[in-house]
Amino acid sequence: MKNFGRYILFLISLIQRRESFKTYFSLTINECIKIGYDSLFIVSIVSVFIGAVTTIQTAYNLVSPFIPDYIIALVVRDMTLLELSPTIIAIVFAGKVGSNIAAEIGTMRITEQIDALEVMGVNSSSYLVLPKIVASILMFPILVILSATLAISGGYMAGVLTEVITGAEYIYGIRYEFNPFNLPFALIKAYVFAFIVSSISSFQGYYTSGGALEVGKSSTNAVTNSCIAILIADYLLAQILL
Repeated sequence: MKNFGRYILFLISLIQRRESFKTYFSLTINECIKIGYDSLFIVSIVSVFIGAVTTIQTAYNLVSPFIPDYIIALVVRDMTLLELSPTIIAIVFAGKVGSNIAAEIGTMRITEQIDALEVMGVNSSSYLVLPKIVASILMFPILVILSATLAISGGYMAGVLTEVITGAEYIYGIRYEFNPFNLPFALIKAYVFAFIVSSISSFQGYYTSGGALEVGKSSTNAVTNSCIAILIADYLLAQILL
């Protein structure tokens, strides 16, 4: 509870004594490049194989002659939008971006760069953390949309190449009884997960104390705590919105 209260106070400090909009704008653009653009490769690779593996495994388990083949595509579509793209990519995001945020801010803490900002009258938490959170909220939903597209495309390629489903049946299954709410649900999860990963990772890095060993521990704690928070939020959002 002590750490949770400290975390809430940390979030409140982000909106106090803010810098000019121009300052935050340039910092946020830089963070968008590091958080979004630099994550494209890993997100793309993971997403394609998520879709391919889901297609193959679903086809392997649907052995009844009474189940049409297009159900494979329907399962891939719903699993991708409801769970795989938002949640799995959020965990990948925590491992890549979250650990980097915690290490960057933690290194600034132990090298006294944060103390120097405070001496100059700058709100260090707002200056360092707020652009990272805003950039994460802006970029992660885009990564989730890209992930869902690539996962469904990867499922299509895997299904057609292995001949477990034809292309026409796959397209029909993708369109069959589509629930439009699945898209905003996936984006809601993306916004929540982006805030969770960026804020928890920044919190862990900001309160790092000691030396280089503690920076590594902060990065590990950032990833661990972010993944736990993602899973809890995933359950709560599914319970509330579905």
